[in-house]
Order: sequence, then C-alpha cells, then structure tokens
Amino acid sequence: MPAPQPPAQADDYTLQAPDPRVAADAAEAPAQGGGPGSAVCVACRAGRVDDDGYCENCGHAQPRERDHMEQECGPLAAVSDRGLRHHRNEDAFAVGTTTLPDGAPVSVAVVCDGVSSATRPDEASLAASRAANASLLDALPRGTHPQQAMHEAILAASEAVNALADEQPAEAREHAPQQNAPACTIVGAVVTAGLLVVGWVGDSRAYWIPVDRSAPPARLTEDDSWAAQMVAAGLMGEAEAYADHRAHAITGWLGADAYELEPHTAAFKPDRPGVVVVCTDGLWNYAESADEMAEAVPADAAARPLHAARVLVGHALDGGGHDNVTVALVPFPAVPQGAGSA
Repeated sequence: MPAPQPPAQADDYTLQAPDPRVAADAAEAPAQGGGPGSAVCVACRAGRVDDDGYCENCGHAQPRERDHMEQECGPLAAVSDRGLRHHRNEDAFAVGTTTLPDGAPVSVAVVCDGVSSATRPDEASLAASRAANASLLDALPRGTHPQQAMHEAILAASEAVNALADEQPAEAREHAPQQNAPACTIVGAVVTAGLLVVGWVGDSRAYWIPVDRSAPPARLTEDDSWAAQMVAAGLMGEAEAYADHRAHAITGWLGADAYELEPHTAAFKPDRPGVVVVCTDGLWNYAESADEMAEAVPADAAARPLHAARVLVGHALDGGGHDNVTVALVPFPAVPQGAGSA
C-alpha cells in the first residue's frame, strides 16, 4: 500500500480572491440547469467545480455522494465513510430484510472493499454489494438454505464484477483482456432466529459480539491475505505477520483477474443474543482482535445499530482514518427458549 499522506486540514487550502467573472458564472449556472462544471465550491463559495470534482478557484475537492453513507433497515444499520486520507470512497455496502418461507424474519448485510490498485474499484464494490444483496433477498424467501444462499450470492457478486471488465474499450481488451480488471473483497452475514451465516472472499471481516459480554467475542472469518497465509503455515506468529509491510496483500478477491474463486462460508448457532459486526479493514485495522472490537462496540449496539455503526466509524477516524471505513451491524435475536446451540 502507498505510504499514507497527512490528513488534509482546512488551512491546507489558501483561498485566493476569486475572479468575479468566474464567480458570476458559477452563481448563474445552477439557474441554467446545472450539469458538470456548474456547481459552486463548498469551500470558497465562489469558484466553479470542474468535471473532476475540484474547485477551479481554490482547488478544494468537493464532497461526493459516497463520501459518507448511512442506512438503517429494520433492525440493522450500516455506515460508510471516505476516511481522512483517501480522495474517494471505494467501499460499498448493501443491507436488507426479508422473510423465510415460514414467515420468520431474516436480516442481510453485505460489505465490499474495492481493490485500490485495480481500475474502477469503487464501481466493483458497488456492483458486488448490490448483486450479492439481491441474490440473498431472492433466494432466502424461496427456501434456499442460508449457507447455500450465501455461496450463490458471492458467485453472483463475482459475475457482476467480472462484467465490469467487459466494459473496457475493445482495443484495451484485445491487448490486455485481464490486466488490472476491477476488483474488490466481499463479506456478508445472514441472521435468522437461531442461525448466523457468514461468507467472504478477501480480507473484509465479520465479528460476533455477545450483548451481555458474558461470553467471549469471536472473529468469524479468516483473511485471504499474505499475513494469514504465513500464520496458517506456521512460518510467523500473528503479531509478526501483521506487522510486516506485506501483511495486507490479499490472496483472494472478486474480479476477472482473480485466481480460482473459492467462496468461504460458515454457519453458527449462538446460544445468546449478540450483534454481528461486518466491516472492511478500514475499521478492523483499529480494532483487530475480537476483544478490541468488542471494546469498541457500544454496549447498546443491538438496540441502536445505527448509533453504534457511527461510533465505530468515529473510532477508526479518531485512530487516523487511513482507509475508507465501512461497517454494518446486524443484531442477533435472543434464542427461542428450548433451542439448542451448535
């Protein structure tokens, strides 16, 4: 990953006296119908914003729609933020609720992290999250087992990302059909009464945090990364591996240039209520272990998931906000009396 740059401060931008002709044009542009280059800068309130999203007068980057996103959907919620060091948000999420054939409620959350070294990573994460979410919300009401539905959803997300590579110009495809294709990671969770299913490819993660904290929290996913491979092979300890500069090099992702796709899925039957944290590395870099994540998650997260998601994003920003930050919180309901645990 490139060396992090210091966060931009308001003082970084010296606001020069605007050219009155530009200011006048900018002020009139919205009344004429807007369009690229017609918006007025949010910083100097005078310069016109160019097609790349920067003020022609003071150079300030303008907020984008995906710079900060929040969504509350029934009992679950998600928040995504650009962070303090990146020029755009390459993360995406999708959340939803539906019912199983017996009428039981089910919650779905998908979080994706665009691979920055690939082309159009923001488009890849958005396409993958939407495709996986749609696949889950279609399959679950038809009676597909949640773990099978998650597997199929990851395949659908992969197809959606692969399709983006086909959109590049024909000449580019001819010379380098697989080179630097759009790519992203994915992690998702399905929560029903008594069953929790997670699925992933890459290094975005899911954590389990019990509501009463009487049982230990747990990380539910294993990274597809260089560090994880070193630890699994017994070549390095976890602390040493994750301190290495190669630690976050991913070994699995969605994209046309990925190796053979191997969706990971796992099913759990927690014996008590809790909350599932589904997030990108922009968050877990600041709360890596399950205990650290549990400490960062507010005690009332299951009852106030949107508030808790905001708190977690704030935790990452307070820690430095070196990456885009995205988290979805999915409450796991109290287990029906008499139900057993896995």
